[in-house]
Order: sequence, then structure tokens, then C-alpha cells
Amino acid sequence: MTLGKNHTPLPQSGKPVLATRHAASLALMVVLAGCAAGPDFERPAPPVSETYSSHADNALVTPAPSAVDSAQRVVPGMPVAAEWWRTFGSPRLDALIADGLQHSPTLAAAQATLRQAQELQQARAGSTQLPQAEIGASAQRQRFNPGALGQDQDPREFSLYNAGVTVSYNLDPAGSNRRAIEALSARADTQGFELQAARLTLAGNIATAAFARAQIAAQIESTTALLANIEEQRDIARARLRLGNAAADEVLALDTQTEQLRAGLPVLRQQLAETEHLLATLAGRAPGQGGVPDFALSEFTLPQDLPLVVPSQLVRQRPDILAAEAMVHAANADYGVAVAQMYPQLNLSATLGTQALTGDALFGGQSIVWNIIGQLTQPLFNSGLPHEKRAALAGFDAATAHYKEAVLKALRDVANVLVAVDTDAHALAAQSSAAAAAQGSLKTMQRRYQLGAASHVEVLIAAQQAERAQLAVIAARADRLANSAAFYVAMGGGPVPAEVTE
Repeated sequence: MTLGKNHTPLPQSGKPVLATRHAASLALMVVLAGCAAGPDFERPAPPVSETYSSHADNALVTPAPSAVDSAQRVVPGMPVAAEWWRTFGSPRLDALIADGLQHSPTLAAAQATLRQAQELQQARAGSTQLPQAEIGASAQRQRFNPGALGQDQDPREFSLYNAGVTVSYNLDPAGSNRRAIEALSARADTQGFELQAARLTLAGNIATAAFARAQIAAQIESTTALLANIEEQRDIARARLRLGNAAADEVLALDTQTEQLRAGLPVLRQQLAETEHLLATLAGRAPGQGGVPDFALSEFTLPQDLPLVVPSQLVRQRPDILAAEAMVHAANADYGVAVAQMYPQLNLSATLGTQALTGDALFGGQSIVWNIIGQLTQPLFNSGLPHEKRAALAGFDAATAHYKEAVLKALRDVANVLVAVDTDAHALAAQSSAAAAAQGSLKTMQRRYQLGAASHVEVLIAAQQAERAQLAVIAARADRLANSAAFYVAMGGGPVPAEVTE
């Protein structure tokens, strides 16, 4: 129940005015005790559209790019596995991600922030939902001058001792405390969803970096073979130049290709080292500790079935969207707190204690004192309260806009990765066909060379074309793996395993 704009009706004639006012006040307090100021939170409506992109169907099926590369299909309604990275079939990747989830300082910070938010919520609940009790004692020495009261007596000095227990409670008729606790609880939910998003991002980053490491290692191997091939061709051209059977331009062109490839190798090795450093830090290790697996593309299998949830379900399971929704909830509760400040506040307190002029008499039966206080306050003029209310409303509008932005970003992520999955398959198919043609050309040239119908240089040129085509295949296969991991991340991952949350 939320506070509305209805007012208590005026008493009818013929009733005692004082009794009527008391009854109306009591009824108002009873009603307000079950109310909370401001509107109750309502979850934003999910997207109406059930498709992600006009360029890719929800039930996408890609063809097998080659005899060694599998087809892939997107399966709407298929649940996302909790440990989705296991679908890539690499025990070493599984172990590295498990290490990262356990030792990552990023996750440790997110977990600590979550605990902090939960404790703040519990602290506010503990200090407002139950009465507060305090025990105190004091001793003072003071001088009393009767002359200040017009009495003709000498000043007196005496000691005064006090001890007692005070109990206080805020009835919170407008629900200010309840809304504040609701806001803190929503912020704790936000931290929980952000922790889940951090886990998902970490797993996705480790998987993507592992695929990149495997791609770079394969590129170094293929580039090294290509460099050896061109160097051999250059040596032959130099020998022909000495014999007068080749032009200097041919040798210079081969020198250029050789040095360009040689210059590329250190860059690839640097990228390999940086990727291994990244994998180490993602797993919570110092780069100098080592222990990063030497991933190879051959140890990964491409997931043949990719689970897809429709947009209306995506907004209910993707952690970054849920975090943004929780912030809208918190902002809605903050608005309720600002509204509640404009309603009456009722505080009750009671003190039971003793008071005496000597310490020995402090706990005597004649020294007991007590008081009960009920305090009702209603703001009459506070020019800041309307501004605080409007500020809270603006905060709610901003949180709502951020939520819509998070939803649009998530829909874009899924749309992009759907198109990428389809594009990757077709790109790999084209690169595989080109590599197969280049390999066929190399075999033909090798047979011609054996028959004396082709030169060794022609064989080397055909081998170079085959190596370059293989480099493109390596990149295309790595792209398929990386975008498959991005697909799982875009879906929001699956439920977090219990052992990970501990």
C-alpha cells in the first residue's frame, strides 16, 4: 500500500471534537503504519519483438565450411549451460577458467563490494525495524545559587548521579525507513548481478584470449615455414643472378618479401607474449609465474549447437540488464524516501533509571525516575524538500534511461554475434576453398617438377600461396571460436555453479 492524496474527513457535528480528533489520529497512524510513501516498484516491460536482426534468423543454421569444420546451428529455447566453456572440449581451458574464477582480484573486489552492500542493508534494517535500547550513567558536580531565584540563601554545591535505560522507536508511519531499506536491498541486488556479470566477462575473456594465443602460435608456425620457403627461392634467384640467368629486380623483390616476413615474426612473438601475460593475469597470476598452457587450435572443438533465448527472456537473465533493473528499483525507493519526508514523523521513547545525590543512594528504591515521550512532527515549511523530491524523481528517470540503454546494448550484442556466426562460417568456407585450391596447385606443381615440366622456383611459389591461404584459414577458424564464446556471453551465460559462489 502506498500513500495517496486522500485526507481524513472532518468530524461530523454532534460528536465530541476532542475524542473525534483522537480517533482520527489513531486511525491515521494505523493506516499509515502499513503504507510506504511513493509508488511501488514495477519491473519494466520486456521487449515486444522476438527477433534480434533482420540480417540473421533466430534459428540460424550455418553450413559446414569444409570437410574438417563442422556446421553450427542456433537453437531457440535451448538452456545455456552453467559452465558453457566446457562445450569447447579443452580440459586445459576449463582448468584455467576455474583458476580465474577462484583467484581473480577483480572478482574478489566484486564479492567484497557485494558483502559491503548486504551489510549496509542489514545495518539500516537493524537500526530502524526494531526498537533501540541504550544504557547510560553519568555523574556531575554543580553549584546552585538560590540568589538567581530571588532567595536569600547561600550557594550550595552538590553531586548528581544518574543511571538508566532508554528505549526508542521510530514508528515510521510514512514508510521512509522501509523505502530506505528497500533501496539498500536493491543496491545489494545490483552488486550481486554485477558480480555475476564480472564472472561471465572473465570467463569470456579467458576463452577469447586462449583462442587468440592458439591463433598467434599457428600464425608464427605458418609464417616461419613461409619465410623459409621465400629464403630458399631468394637463394636460387641469387645463384641465377650470378650465372646471368636472372634480373637484379627479381632478387630485390624477393629480398623485400623476405625482410617483410622476417619483420612480422617479432611482432607475432610480442603478441604471443602479451596474450600469455593477459591469460596469466586473468587467472590471478603474475605474468612471470608462467603456467599458461600453450593452447593450439587443434585442441578446441566448435560447439555445434548454440543456445538462444528470445529478447523477452534475455532481459530476465542477462546480469548487466538485471543490474540496471535493480538500480531502477533503488531509484524508485529513493523517490519514496523523498516523498516520505513530507509526511508526519512519529518517534516514541521511554527512559527508566535512577537519580540520586550520592552514589550509594543511586540504586535505592526511592531514586527511580522514568519518562515516556511521544513526538509527532510535520514539516510546515522546508523549501528544500520539494527539490529533494524532484531530484529523486530525476534520479529515477536517469536510472530508467540507463536500463533502456542496457537493454538496447544487449539486443545489439546478440544481433551482432548472430550475424558474425553466420559470416564466420561463410568466410571460413571461402578461405578453406581457396586453401584447398592452393594445396591442389602445389601438388600439381610438385608432380610437374618430378616430371621435369616445372622448375623448383615454381614449386616454391606454389608452396608460398598454399601457406598464405593457410594463414587465412587459421584466422577464420579462430574467429569462429571467439564469436561462439561471444555468443554465450551475449546470452548472459548460464546459472552460476554453487562452488563458484562460495
